[in-house]
Amino acid sequence: MPVQIILGAQWGDEGKGKVVDMLSEHADIVARYQGGANAGHTVCIGDKQYVLHLLPSGMFHEQCTCVIGNGVVIDPTALISEIRQLEEAGIRVRGRLLISHNAHLIMPYHKQLDVIREQTSARIGTTGRGIGPAYIDKFMRSGIRIVDLLDRETFANKLKRNIEEKNQILTRVYGETRIDVDALISEYQEFDKSIDEYITDTSLYLHQALQQGKRVIAEGAQGALLDVDHGTYPFVTSSNPTSGGACTGLGIPPTAVNEVIGVAKAYCTRVGHGPFPTEQENEVGERLRTVGHEFGATTGRPRRCGWYDAVAMQYSARINGIQRLVVTKLDVLNDFDEIRICIGYELHGKRLRSFPTDAATLERITPVYESFEGWKTSLADVKTYDQLPRQAQAYLSVLSRYTHAPLWLVSVGPRRDQSIFLQS
Repeated sequence: MPVQIILGAQWGDEGKGKVVDMLSEHADIVARYQGGANAGHTVCIGDKQYVLHLLPSGMFHEQCTCVIGNGVVIDPTALISEIRQLEEAGIRVRGRLLISHNAHLIMPYHKQLDVIREQTSARIGTTGRGIGPAYIDKFMRSGIRIVDLLDRETFANKLKRNIEEKNQILTRVYGETRIDVDALISEYQEFDKSIDEYITDTSLYLHQALQQGKRVIAEGAQGALLDVDHGTYPFVTSSNPTSGGACTGLGIPPTAVNEVIGVAKAYCTRVGHGPFPTEQENEVGERLRTVGHEFGATTGRPRRCGWYDAVAMQYSARINGIQRLVVTKLDVLNDFDEIRICIGYELHGKRLRSFPTDAATLERITPVYESFEGWKTSLADVKTYDQLPRQAQAYLSVLSRYTHAPLWLVSVGPRRDQSIFLQS
């Protein structure tokens, strides 16, 4: 039963969209398993650039059925807007998109609470899209799922109960405007009508597809180091971008997974608050940001930039079971005289044996670097690994060795054809 998991191995923004898009050419199904519209997957086709927030990156291949799994939290406005944008661009969505009836909905009060929290001392640098509060309600067992829209009375009762609670928080604590229950019920029932054709039991659909031998790509959002269980808590996302999240987020068994592919940049970036051991708050960081166009696809926020962190990648490879490594944006390093890799952490003069996931410890470590000679030439037209400069080959070899995963694909530009496969 061939399921390939494609996940971000760092702090997100690794270029998963391009990788999933390329692999989708030979896939039957691409299924998104967690996160929400806080993710931004960028796909470049020729001179056109598309940014997807909820729809899977297999949308650009006509033969692909795209699935939004139960582990995703859905913002109706963002979803409808994204569907409309693709259809206006001539990309067929109808008949190709399936949405889990068990996926949870993001409500307006989730966004309000998210924005309010980010204005307090407890902020962690979220996108303000309501993702965290929606997952809170999910695990508080008070969330509203798409299936709840099918019965107006059930939906109305759940929503009234939730809004009564949220209104007390919004009005008494924060002085915000009360939410109109009846208007919200009508709004979401209209949403149900517009997406009704896409709704199904996606777990059953995937089970039947796997029985038929169809190839499935499970697409993660964000990155493994932002995983709510295994990331740099509390500066994490509210779901499980790690490989284990694919099974719960899609309703497939672990035995269905036959490969885990980790995607990493040739350097590191992070958005929002939280520890970042190799961050370069200097000319190097600014250069990486400028050359790499490191601004959030969802928010436009400038990303924090730094050198490749092999210690964090070893940890990511371990918790995800990464079997193949994809390195993206190698071309961003074209003009550097010296390139560095973090190969170890020291704390109070002692070398640490593993990656510390608690933020307090990670903030205090001192990275240990190994330096490499830059290649000082463009990689834009390189088509094979052998054509890469020897310095670039040496750098990639070290990334693979320290990460304990064989190098499989190298990206030297945003376009599909700027990709080098090392093995079949």
